Amino acid sequence: MPRLIAIDFAASAHFRNAVQQIWNDGDVVLALDQRLLPTARHRVANALGADLLVDEHGTHHLSTETIARSSSATPLVDLQPDDALVIATSGSTGAPKGVVHTHGGLAAHARMTGERLGLSSTDHWWLCLPPAHIGGFGVLYRALHFAAQLSFAAHVDEGSLQAALTAGATHTAVVPTHLVRHDFSRWQAVLVGGARSGALPSNAISTYGLTETGGGVVYDGVALNGVAMQLIAGRILLQSPSMARTYRHAPLPLQDGWLDTGDVGVMVDGRLRVQGRADDLIITGGNKVWPHVVEQRLRDHPLVRDVAVRGRPDPEWGSIVCAYVAPVSPTNAPTLEALRHHVKETLAVYYAPRALVVVDSIPRTALGKVIAAELPQ
Repeated sequence: MPRLIAIDFAASAHFRNAVQQIWNDGDVVLALDQRLLPTARHRVANALGADLLVDEHGTHHLSTETIARSSSATPLVDLQPDDALVIATSGSTGAPKGVVHTHGGLAAHARMTGERLGLSSTDHWWLCLPPAHIGGFGVLYRALHFAAQLSFAAHVDEGSLQAALTAGATHTAVVPTHLVRHDFSRWQAVLVGGARSGALPSNAISTYGLTETGGGVVYDGVALNGVAMQLIAGRILLQSPSMARTYRHAPLPLQDGWLDTGDVGVMVDGRLRVQGRADDLIITGGNKVWPHVVEQRLRDHPLVRDVAVRGRPDPEWGSIVCAYVAPVSPTNAPTLEALRHHVKETLAVYYAPRALVVVDSIPRTALGKVIAAELPQ
């Protein structure tokens, strides 16, 4: 049975070589998120049943006592010979799940993406997202699959961007905040997870997918060839040859091969428009409000640096729209009335927030998702 090998260092040529060596040995990769503290990284490795841990100092056996204790409550699903990768989900609302991908599934995702984008060995991929997440690992895998050049950066800033372009980088994957803060117009193709396609430059592609689907399988609202998509009561269901085989602790909850994403969307002119997580929908006074619509409008306010919108229980309205705002200047935060007026200029009155919480920053995962559990209550 393959072993699960945790890699505990940053994305680099050394990281890439470690991945290839683990696969050559017939084992399975678990990339640990370097944004976590060392103790937290080791807890993830233990919880997901890693047999060995590789770091800058060598290869280490994990404590068998710790592994036994962490896996005794919920038995681990055995790894199989075709398994290649375990990805820990972000865990923004609970303990991370280990999503198990096969070599066949990863290759299928690379082939489908390559067909849509016309990828080849002449491309140069720039990995600037954490490879502990499927979006970052996908960049590494595509470069390996197509024998393309691959370079790395720990952070996205003007210096690292310029260095990448000078080195000849042509393709990358980023999160929406990167596009807001930096100019990517000189890149051949930029994959953007979680973005709204209408707000992107022409060389950027809005990708939609989950860790379970191997990353984005719907590009600019159109499913990749080989991917099936349907809406049932507004909920998005997906089938893909890149689908994960299982979770580390439980089977994947598929129904006849379909994965219920938990997201809600609509088809507009033949393209999928994702409205948000079903659980995020705010119903206030009988009216439906999608948080991302309010967030997009509030980001246009000159005093708002970052924002998250969530529903808050209310005895009169059922729920009210609550805006969590990180101001541009901590001494000059916008007022609730100013934000309400700003929203009502372009949206219906029920979209306007009825509560405002000023925060220093919006808690987000490494891929930019709001960590709802860490917002003030």
